[in-house]
Amino acid sequence: MAKVCRWTIAQLIVIFLSIQSFGQVSAGLKLERMPAALETDFALSCLPPHIRPGATVYLLDPEKGYYVARQGNNGYMCFVARTDWERGAFRQDFAAAISYDAEGTRTIFPVFEDVEAMRSTGKFTALQIRDTITERFRKGIYKAPSKVGISYMLAPVMRVFIGPPGDLKVTSFSMPHYMFYAPYLKSADIGGDSDSGGPMVLGDGSPHGYIILPAGKTEKDQIVAENKDLLKRLTEYRSYFEIAPDEMHH
Repeated sequence: MAKVCRWTIAQLIVIFLSIQSFGQVSAGLKLERMPAALETDFALSCLPPHIRPGATVYLLDPEKGYYVARQGNNGYMCFVARTDWERGAFRQDFAAAISYDAEGTRTIFPVFEDVEAMRSTGKFTALQIRDTITERFRKGIYKAPSKVGISYMLAPVMRVFIGPPGDLKVTSFSMPHYMFYAPYLKSADIGGDSDSGGPMVLGDGSPHGYIILPAGKTEKDQIVAENKDLLKRLTEYRSYFEIAPDEMHH
């Protein structure tokens, strides 16, 4: 169990921490549009069921960027992230359903909006986008959350980068989790120790840092079971969403 927890934490760190340049990919690699109904259900799956009915749903138009497909009324929003700007590389098969409360929508989601808006033009390389976003953080254009809040990532599957710096491999796996805003917090501040499976801060010292809490096994199993139909639809859409047996337990 401790080994699985260590692997999980390390995996999440790789997903969210800033990473050095890995090589330049064609600036014109625009994303393929997902079917709207599928993208909507995938995005909503990251939220607890009782929050979904009133949540705002953003979908991605590869030619323009994110847009509001359904206006909500409870302060929560959800979307499917398709670009990891920190990697400095474009892929068609990166997909992670993310949600934010009102504070995260105000302070964190604008980064995702700007990344996809730039990518949609076809005028920027992945490295140019990475450097632009990094510079905006440095200048304070992107703000840290002003209060404690939560981002739910309870979807039954995510397909993201998992390797060390320099490795552009992506993998589909199931790891529902909760992210609590922890701007400028460092792992040492809370005694974080991934080797022992202790608490960890993702985005160590970043204004958009998080404390991560993976869902327990019972909750995870329930999430996967309740989203059996969604998983089937995703894999029918693109086979790369299929979760390998050895990845289901991470």
